[in-house]
Amino acid sequence: MNDLAKYAANPEFSRGRHYKENDPQGRNQFQRDRDRIIHSSAFRRLEYKTQVFVNHEGDLFRTRLTHSLEVAQIGRAIARTLGVHEDLVEAIALAHDLGHTPFGHAGQDALNECMKDYGGFEHNLQSLRVIDYLEQRYADFDGLNLTFELREGVLKHCSVKNAKLLGDVGQRFLDKTQPSLEAQVANLADEIAYNNHDVDDGLRSGLITLEQLSEVQIFAEHLAAVREKHPALHDRRLVHETIRRMINALIVDLCETSYRHIEEANPQSIEDIRQLPQLIQFSNEMYQRQLELKRFLRKNLYQHYRVHRMSAKAHRIISELFSIFIADTRLLPDEFQEYAADDKPRAVADYIAGMTDRYAIREHRRLFAIEEQTF
Repeated sequence: MNDLAKYAANPEFSRGRHYKENDPQGRNQFQRDRDRIIHSSAFRRLEYKTQVFVNHEGDLFRTRLTHSLEVAQIGRAIARTLGVHEDLVEAIALAHDLGHTPFGHAGQDALNECMKDYGGFEHNLQSLRVIDYLEQRYADFDGLNLTFELREGVLKHCSVKNAKLLGDVGQRFLDKTQPSLEAQVANLADEIAYNNHDVDDGLRSGLITLEQLSEVQIFAEHLAAVREKHPALHDRRLVHETIRRMINALIVDLCETSYRHIEEANPQSIEDIRQLPQLIQFSNEMYQRQLELKRFLRKNLYQHYRVHRMSAKAHRIISELFSIFIADTRLLPDEFQEYAADDKPRAVADYIAGMTDRYAIREHRRLFAIEEQTF
């Protein structure tokens, strides 16, 4: 990348991988990371893992896979404008949800509750666990053996207790420093994607309405602009045009604000970035508008009684699967039985976290249903 900024992550000067490998041919180190993620089993499973709606609720709702692709697209657009490494941003975006449980946040909350006496469960840590250990593809090492820069970008949040166990990638949580700008970009691209696409899915499902959303400033402004320019437009095209404009406004604001912060801080290297405050940010005004939208979605979509019903079912499935596997690890597949002997709760959590929505439902039915079935 000829226009790569001096403060960007540079694959030629990566902090490297756990296991030494020959340099890739015809691609850079971050492209190798991206390619390994795309070819991983965990990435394929994202197709059948939920964002808000359980997978079988409908074919047109977002999944973790489509969400990750949308984050990658938004992230690359921001990275290109700011002169940071697009391939690294894309790789982080594609990997950031690899550790998510089935049934979205309801599944994560349930599994965390099950694991409260065994160190807890957090999907960022699980994503790191997937790429460092659980993927079994290569002859010379467990995991995907990805670069330090990719791994630090995946680990967005971490307690001090857990950071002490993670070596180099956990050190910034102890030192209270920042990750690369690429990691910061991927984090905000994630926020832009899920807020706006949850609006789209919420409207498509009928759980929220245009009238309700018209009370939210950022949506109301863009809806009014679309209606003024296209008075005959209605239904899905009206919604898509409004959301498209919202996403564009957020990206433009983020790029302009972040570029100002970068110019003021004048970093000369990625190591300068790590010592500075977070530079990738929205303006104060846009941050408040985003916050209003997030609060609206929490109240009107995520806490909607129909979503809560789905969440309650998900909680029951996860909790009952955990309980039965903890009680009898012989019910686990052979590869999980092997290491359950060393850490039974974590082996059970790894197995459940790796399930898709539909697989978890089928596994629960196989273990708890009385009627005749295929094992």
